Amino acid sequence: MKYLVCGAGGFIGGHLVKNLMDEGNEVVCADIKPLEFWFQIFDQNKNYSLDLKSYDNCLKVTKDVDYIYNMACNMGGMGFIENNKAECMLSVLINTNLLRACLENDVKRYFYSSSACVYNGTKQKQTFVPGLKEEDAYPAEPEDGYGWEKLFSERMCRHFTEDFGLETRVVRYHNVYGPLGTYDGGREKAPAALCRKIINAKLTNEKEIEVWGDGEQTRSFMYISDCIEGTKKLFNSNLNDPYNVGSSEQVSINQMIEIIEEIADYKVKKNYLLDKPKGVRGRSSDNSKILKDLNWSPSLPLKEGLELTFKWISNDIKSGENSKKFTRS
Repeated sequence: MKYLVCGAGGFIGGHLVKNLMDEGNEVVCADIKPLEFWFQIFDQNKNYSLDLKSYDNCLKVTKDVDYIYNMACNMGGMGFIENNKAECMLSVLINTNLLRACLENDVKRYFYSSSACVYNGTKQKQTFVPGLKEEDAYPAEPEDGYGWEKLFSERMCRHFTEDFGLETRVVRYHNVYGPLGTYDGGREKAPAALCRKIINAKLTNEKEIEVWGDGEQTRSFMYISDCIEGTKKLFNSNLNDPYNVGSSEQVSINQMIEIIEEIADYKVKKNYLLDKPKGVRGRSSDNSKILKDLNWSPSLPLKEGLELTFKWISNDIKSGENSKKFTRS
C-alpha cells in the first residue's frame, strides 16, 4: 500500500517510516524541516520539505496515497509548549487541511497523533496519580495551548468520520522516548534531557546537574518500539475512538535520575530550578481500554529503554556527527 507520513522528519515519524518500509510499503514523507535536519531520511522515498499548514501543500502530498499517518505538529518538551502556546495551536491548521485533502483525494484512512496533554488538569494535581482513562479528557481542561489544539483536532477527526465517512484513528501518546530524537536545544523531553545532562557531567567531571522543578513530579514513559507497535495495532483495527498508547510504569523525575545514574555509573548532585516549567504534578496512562479491545500493552521496562537511549545519546555526543541534527532547537 501507499502511505503518507506527515512529520516524517521527526522522532516518531522517522521510526514509523522505517517500519512501514521494512514491511515493503511505498512511503511518501513530508515535514516542514529542511531535509538535512530530518532525524531519519530514506532516499528511495519521495521526500517533501514543506509547510502542511497550507491546504495546497496538503493536496499535493495526499494525492494518490491510500493511508495517512499525521505525526506533524509544532511541539517539544514542557519548556517549549509552555512558552509557545500560539505556535502550538497553529498546528490545528495541519490536521484541518489534511482532513479536507483526504476527502478531495479519496484517502482510505487517516491517523491523528494526539497527546496525554488533552487530559483534565484537575486529575493531575498529585504525584503518582491513578492512570488516566480515555474518558478523563472530559469535562475539558487540557494543557493550555498544545493540549487544546490536540483535543480540538480529535473532535475534528470524529466529525469527519460522522459527517463524511472518513475512517479516522486517534492515539493519545504518553511521553515517547528512545534513540534518533532530539536531546538538546529546548524541544527535548525529560528522558533525553536527563541522559544528556548526566553524560556531559561525566565527560567533564561535573558533580551537579540542573533539574526543573523539585523532581517529585511523576510521569510514565514509553519506548519508541512500543509506540510504533501500538500505533499500528490501532491503525489497522476498526476502532475510531481515541486510545491511550503509553506506559503505566509511573516514576518521579528523581527516580528516573537514579536509574540513569546507575546506567552511567556516575552520581550527581541535583540543583532544583523551581521557577522552570514543570507541567502537571502527576500523569500516567491507563491501558485497560486498549488491552481489552486490542490485547495490546507496552512491553519494554523503563530501565531497559533508558539503557538503549543513554547508549545512543552518549555515542552521538562523543562522535559529534549529528550535533546540528539532533540538538537543533
